[in-house]
Amino acid sequence: MSSEVRVTTAVARVLAAFLDDPATHRYGLDLIGTTGLPSGTMYPILVRLQRAGWIDSAWEEIDPVAAGRPARRYYRLTPDGLVRSRTELALLHQQLGGVRPTDGTSRPGTPKPRPA
Repeated sequence: MSSEVRVTTAVARVLAAFLDDPATHRYGLDLIGTTGLPSGTMYPILVRLQRAGWIDSAWEEIDPVAAGRPARRYYRLTPDGLVRSRTELALLHQQLGGVRPTDGTSRPGTPKPRPA
């Protein structure tokens, strides 16, 4: 398992969603709703994060007929993934000069761009 993950904007959004409540198991559609990413972007990211050991997953044990829906695959950050996610997002935050990738706001005291 490789632990190298290229943290793109989309990957950062997924990691931020996991970091909102690291102990919570999240399923794909839930993450899609939280991040706004399409399924064709979300699921490849989840596969890459899982291969790198940042997240693990398990299928929900339900009777689909009784539940009235298919079983969900739940994902959660691993302990190593939690550390790496926090480190990578902090580094990204620092590289962006304090701009928060999730909301676009700056740190207090950071000058705002002036209109042209």
